[in-house]
Amino acid sequence: MATIGFIGLGKMGGPMMLNLVKAGHTVKAFDVVPAALDEAKQAGATVAAEAADAARRVDAVVTMLPAGQHVREVYLGERGVIAAAAPGTLLIDSSTIDVDTARAVSAAAGKSGLHMVDAPVSGGVGGAAAGTLTFMVGGEPAAFARAEPILQAMGKAVIHTGGPGTGQAAKICNNMLLGISMIGVCEAFALARRLGLEEQRLFDVSSKSSGQCWSLTSYCPVPGPVPSSPANRDHQPGFTASMMLKDLRLAQQAAQSAGAATPLGAAAESLYGIFCNSGKGELDFSGIIRLLEGN
Repeated sequence: MATIGFIGLGKMGGPMMLNLVKAGHTVKAFDVVPAALDEAKQAGATVAAEAADAARRVDAVVTMLPAGQHVREVYLGERGVIAAAAPGTLLIDSSTIDVDTARAVSAAAGKSGLHMVDAPVSGGVGGAAAGTLTFMVGGEPAAFARAEPILQAMGKAVIHTGGPGTGQAAKICNNMLLGISMIGVCEAFALARRLGLEEQRLFDVSSKSSGQCWSLTSYCPVPGPVPSSPANRDHQPGFTASMMLKDLRLAQQAAQSAGAATPLGAAAESLYGIFCNSGKGELDFSGIIRLLEGN
């Protein structure tokens, strides 16, 4: 078992940290929210006084932070993780951020004798709590080999995607595809309603033919066909529309930087932007069917 510093105990980070404790690791936790630290202490973690403290005298540091600017602050600051960690410490950033920041922080870690991977996740809050997340891991093979057993305590799939930054690339490409496909499924059901076709009948056809996709068969945006989908809970998340918009914006930023054409990704970003700006950002991302139906 390892001694692990964990920084960022929000809706995703809190349950992830708890699964490390349950797996038998010694965890030193930090968050800027005092209540989150209280919960971590009650769960069996020790509490760090600051982010730098969480990085001292540990085998590895895991971070789950809101955005690239926070990752830069936590890792690169004068009292940041890289300055505090001993040479040879493994750094695992599971935040979803821009590829450029992931690569810049990884390069800075390497110059200080640290090993780092970017390991964003798929699976949402439910997956974080259940320990069934999928990790997309970018980094050198030796760093991945060290990170894999730690990530396995928090997820069901740990996939090495290549060098530094490729974990973030995989995450934003996957979620761009998901956002686009969900809009397509929502459009199909909205049209079916106007044409008098029952939702279950459309599901029965499309789930067994060329329209089949995860957004349909695992996360159907209308109540009934998939009992576990958020549509049966009035589109309570799940994975919020605001988080989908964040990922779509990251995808567009990366596309512009790389000179890649992503017209459907741009359209998806625009639609989720309208949906979130209408006050629906905390609904599940499948709730965008409401926008298409004028609700």
